[in-house]
Amino acid sequence: MTYFAPETLDDALAHLDTTAMSIVAGGTDFFSSMGSAPLVILDVSRISGLRGVSQDIASWRIGAATTWTDVINADLPAAFDGLKQAAREVGSQQIQNTGTVAGNLVNASPAADGVPPLLTLDAQVELASVRGARILPLSEFITGVRQTALQAGEMVTAILIPPQPDHARARFSKLGSRKYLVISTAMVAAVIARDAQGRIDHARVAVGACSPVAQRLPVLEADLIGTTTDVQITAAHLSPLAPINDVRGSGEYRLDAAAELIRRTISGASA
Repeated sequence: MTYFAPETLDDALAHLDTTAMSIVAGGTDFFSSMGSAPLVILDVSRISGLRGVSQDIASWRIGAATTWTDVINADLPAAFDGLKQAAREVGSQQIQNTGTVAGNLVNASPAADGVPPLLTLDAQVELASVRGARILPLSEFITGVRQTALQAGEMVTAILIPPQPDHARARFSKLGSRKYLVISTAMVAAVIARDAQGRIDHARVAVGACSPVAQRLPVLEADLIGTTTDVQITAAHLSPLAPINDVRGSGEYRLDAAAELIRRTISGASA
């Protein structure tokens, strides 16, 4: 094994430009599945400025090395409550202390807890290489099971979240075989805002573990706008989903579970 632990982003990008490397920060997924093959590892956890949650006029910024515990402890608006609830569902408390938000995205698991709430926040992924930086919507960054849009020599440097409506509220719901240390059978995140008359004027709903990549539900979001009560969940609302049959449940069961979780999550975010 060859191991690099640079302290500046420029040094990290220079290494990536010349050598194929596996990037790690918390390493909670990586080291458990690395096998015995020779590896070249780039540890980005020591890079100054890559960890923490901050805000400017344009967006909230979650650094790539920010842990889930950092997210839980951050002073964030109510629209981020779903993300905080998901953070508390990631692995165990020990994993939350070391596992990173960017690592959860790059791992690109269909059951990654962080993806649905970040989709409901219209998150973007900031990527950097020696050639410069670029920004992709999260919906375009994860392209399939364990697949992302990362190019050679590139790494995630931050997750960017635009300002959210001040009156928005958020929830996250997860179904699994037990409460703790479990891979999701289905999960739902929602960000909902109501106007002064109680009508929904902002709606974002995303479902994970029910398709190769977590999906927003745009038809449902559109149908929620202007309503004062929950919309009946229909097949058209769930059309972006493509659940599989596996040991955690059948595809049919996942669709039924997703519909019920959607109802509960929207209701919780609307309260």
